[in-house]
Amino acid sequence: MPLPIQDYALIGDCHTAALVGRDGSIDWLCLPRFDAGACFAALLGSPDHGRWLLAPAAEVRAVRRRYRDGTLILETEFDTDDGAVRVIDCMPLSKERCDLVRIVEGLRGRVHMRMELVIRFDYGAIVPWVRRTDGTLLATAGPDTLELHTTVPTHGEQMKTVAEFEVGAGERMAFVLSYRPSHEAQQPPIDPEQALQQTQDDWLTWSQRCTYQGRWRAAVLRSLITLKALTYQPTGGIVAAPTSSLPEQRAGVRNWDYRYCWLRDATFTLNALLLTGYTEEALAWREWLLRAVAGSPADLQILYSVTGVRRLDEIELDWLPGYGHAAPVRVGNAAAKQFQLDVYGEVMDTLHLVRAAGLPPEPHVWEIQRALLDFLDTHWQGPDEGIWEMRGPQRQFTHSKVMAWLAFDRAVKAVERFGLDGPVNTWRVTRDTIHAQVCELGFDARRNSFVQYYGAADLDASLLMIPLVGFLPPDDARVRGTVEAIQRELMVDGLVMRYATASGVDRLPPGEGAFLPCTFWLADSLALIDRRDEAEALFERLLALCNDVGLLSEEFDPRSGDMLGNFPLALTHVALINTAWLLSLPQRQIEKSCEQGERPAAAVPPAVQSP
Repeated sequence: MPLPIQDYALIGDCHTAALVGRDGSIDWLCLPRFDAGACFAALLGSPDHGRWLLAPAAEVRAVRRRYRDGTLILETEFDTDDGAVRVIDCMPLSKERCDLVRIVEGLRGRVHMRMELVIRFDYGAIVPWVRRTDGTLLATAGPDTLELHTTVPTHGEQMKTVAEFEVGAGERMAFVLSYRPSHEAQQPPIDPEQALQQTQDDWLTWSQRCTYQGRWRAAVLRSLITLKALTYQPTGGIVAAPTSSLPEQRAGVRNWDYRYCWLRDATFTLNALLLTGYTEEALAWREWLLRAVAGSPADLQILYSVTGVRRLDEIELDWLPGYGHAAPVRVGNAAAKQFQLDVYGEVMDTLHLVRAAGLPPEPHVWEIQRALLDFLDTHWQGPDEGIWEMRGPQRQFTHSKVMAWLAFDRAVKAVERFGLDGPVNTWRVTRDTIHAQVCELGFDARRNSFVQYYGAADLDASLLMIPLVGFLPPDDARVRGTVEAIQRELMVDGLVMRYATASGVDRLPPGEGAFLPCTFWLADSLALIDRRDEAEALFERLLALCNDVGLLSEEFDPRSGDMLGNFPLALTHVALINTAWLLSLPQRQIEKSCEQGERPAAAVPPAVQSP
């Protein structure tokens, strides 16, 4: 069985990422980029599906882990009866090559170590051909080659490469695993100690650009580093998570591939980057977004690959039993073919934020926005699959309509505030029509709450977006009623569920964990309705859910105390950053933003957000 999700840590090189367990095993790694086939897939199966173990051979008495401050360099310390060792793991931030460095450092006594390297390309399906050349171990299958460089003697054993060695106090032994396309020539091996130092220098240089100096700075910086690690450097795209098919329910079927870029995350992500001083990354994310959405608005997808590829066909890998027997294991994502109204609002809101924040303009952006609005004008009244990518029938989801309203609201602001050209009177009429419809058909007066879709009896945590995007002011009784209804009906042990899965609205078996981004949204909403003490208490509760190295997943199981879903999730860490910023603002500044119809913690110039 793989470890609990919270027992993993992340290392990466801004092209791909690996999950390292508390037991010293790397159980997930896709090469050469996030959405490529995994060469280590034990996370979704067994060690025979690929892993790289480096740990004491004897019983481990205690384990301690940490990231070096301001970096993505992981240090894991193991205590045994014979002594203690530290395993240092990192992936150098190179644009030319892909290497994974592991260094064993003796701390106390003399510890017997074991290394097991099980390479299985294509998600555990392919055993490579292994040979040695000039002391280097080469593993090749089809287009892929991995090279193991080490001075430690290794040998083959039952279709894996193993090593037994001892390390004493003050000694260091290194292993470097390098990837290359199999048709390319070998590259010279890197010096592991120099690579470690350069990796540390690169991360520290990046971290020192962080301008956030408010409360909870350590958690914010760790979330920013995680967000950077989930960025595909060549294009600026940011994946939702580096994993696929980590289940939202134990042994369940809610297992999806998150190694792609979602448009609906764009505003949250851009805002978090701008708030903390990472303008370069924000611009790269904008450029990825503009390339992805280019073309006919009718062809707009909710998610794309890191390069902007649209065809993300979903298939099932039947040779993998799944994490904790949660099957099927899926790669690709069929949600790319769904129609979801809310993404038009998210794209419009993201580009409005770029404009309001004063970033350098792109001359063709407004043309793209006008085309999106023309399409939305004739499609906003139809049903869709909604924010949660329902696998059931399309419905008139309230959140989707709110985001359609947002698209036209941001268009009106573009004309009024920035002097752009467009049929603003028509857009105002459409905006007001959508608003009136949502308030009439999406609101249940008897419960004093908005509902999941028109005529529904159930709630949805996405309704927390209503005050956060400016659809209604926080002091509106309907906003307060909706927040209180969500607290009553969608909270389990103080955490927010997305919706009532038992209703059958998604045509999937009921049951899943609490969705962590939604709980951050609740903290935001509580702050907006002047319940700041409750908001801060909830935020602190969420921070306490971080694992020992500061990472958060998609969902959390309040009953078992385990993380669920893909890990770590970019949207969760983005929500953490935005909530920390919001809770650091004076109440009057929050109120002024809401009066202007802006997101309450939007990264806009001081002239707009001044008290």
